[in-house]
Amino acid sequence: MKTLERYIVRRTAYAFTLTLAAMTGVVWATQALRQLDLVTSKGQTIVQFIGITMLALPFLIVIVAPFALMIALILVLNALSGDSELIVIDASGGSRFLVLKPVMLISALVMLLTASMSLYVAPMGLAQLRTEITRVRADLVANIVKPGRFITVESGLTFHIRNRSGKGTLDGLLLHDTRDPETAFTYQADTGQIVEAADRTLLVMQNGTIQRRPKQEGEISIVRFQSYAFDLSNLIPEAGEPVFKASERTTANLLSPGRNDAYALKNPDKLTAELHERFSQPLYCLAFGLIVFAFLGKARTTRQGRGFALVGAIAGCVLLRTTGFGVTAISGGATAVLVLLYVVPLAGSALALVSIFRDQGGRESKWITDLQLKTQDILDAVADRFNNRRTGGAA
Repeated sequence: MKTLERYIVRRTAYAFTLTLAAMTGVVWATQALRQLDLVTSKGQTIVQFIGITMLALPFLIVIVAPFALMIALILVLNALSGDSELIVIDASGGSRFLVLKPVMLISALVMLLTASMSLYVAPMGLAQLRTEITRVRADLVANIVKPGRFITVESGLTFHIRNRSGKGTLDGLLLHDTRDPETAFTYQADTGQIVEAADRTLLVMQNGTIQRRPKQEGEISIVRFQSYAFDLSNLIPEAGEPVFKASERTTANLLSPGRNDAYALKNPDKLTAELHERFSQPLYCLAFGLIVFAFLGKARTTRQGRGFALVGAIAGCVLLRTTGFGVTAISGGATAVLVLLYVVPLAGSALALVSIFRDQGGRESKWITDLQLKTQDILDAVADRFNNRRTGGAA
């Protein structure tokens, strides 16, 4: 690899990494807020909440990576033009393909990353996320103990707590048990905590009292304790088997679902559409690389300007990906429409290649040049008028 190619690959890789991290972080934060009830009402700690929501990161990377690549290439190619490096390459007789080769190399690497995420890592992460969410929803703390409310777990057993801390500690605990036919028990404690010990689920209460009151006649007896364990094992709801959606299934399962798989038998179209979506998504990385290069990979003078090319590169990539999302939304498993999942990115790549090779042999198309010059003239006129008004106002 030549020095120039290593230079472009290094700069693009650095810009891509930073952009991918920033964009993925923002998208993850917005998605994590949807699962905030894991902490506020499901009794999970902040660490557990972050660990569970991080399982969706590979899926987010699949969506974000092409756009991160687009931004990175725009930054690098625009910097190369602003520093007159593209002009120097062109003036020295160098071909545009000297710059296109590293652009395609980094695009291919991002495509491989996206493919690995799309075909393997993302489905595995989403499946684990579904399993964890199912487990949390079957958790005793999530479904039984809720602050400020009297929750009847079963006939004759009522829970109430004042507050629940982020560490899972229950404050101001009240437990009223009338299941015994002869005696009613009322447990009060300053704090309590659900613990697992010897295959049992126990509510360990600290600093409280037990009130025993006969249901017929008799005196109330009160016993104070520093620590008392109440068995909750028979109250734990059974966690059912999670039903994995199409996006949460492995690629092998999409290719060959089980014969008795109820979801697969009911939604074969969704499985087929998801399978083709996974194979077609990485193609947008190559398409975005070619589109950005087609607009910004050519040396331009200061007079020509790069505003039009910059807007065109962004608009072309966004329009292409929006079309892909639209095809996915209307596919419905129809074979003729599913073919468009591959046609859209490949057509975008083909059009970009045609533009690149056409510009390589000669000057830029006259209508593009004229439009750029007129746009630049308008911007210059607006800037001059604005400056004249400011000057006149100051006078």
